[in-house]
Amino acid sequence: MSSQSGPGQDRLMVDISLVVVRVVAGIVFAAHGAQKMFGWFGGGGLQPLVESLGPIGYLVAIGEFFGGLGLIVGFLTRFSAASNILIMFGAIAMVHGKNGFFLGNSGFEYNLTLIALMLPTVLAGPGRWAVGHYLPLPGTKATGRPVVFLE
Repeated sequence: MSSQSGPGQDRLMVDISLVVVRVVAGIVFAAHGAQKMFGWFGGGGLQPLVESLGPIGYLVAIGEFFGGLGLIVGFLTRFSAASNILIMFGAIAMVHGKNGFFLGNSGFEYNLTLIALMLPTVLAGPGRWAVGHYLPLPGTKATGRPVVFLE
């Protein structure tokens, strides 16, 4: 194995990194969304969430669950990651921020980590291995890629 790297090797490593980040964040959000929407994995379901957050609870549950699935498969990945970043900022502002930084005190440490985990997807896109690249979506003439919003 050569210790030298070139543009091709670097791009491969970026694509591998993006798919790992995307899938891990997607699993976390889909699982948390399933707790909120369906009561799966020991979650409380939708009713307690809506009782505590009001109508925004529907958006949180839908965003986490379907946004997580979108991240896993690579469809609407930038939108899904950005939406879940907003949900995490909301969780910090409404719930965890008042408890300080550390997770042991129900602080915002975990939320901040998830925000950092999703930022590469928002900034760099889903990488090479995303279902969005293979769907017959409108593309730009210059790149042939789907519109950035649909990546």
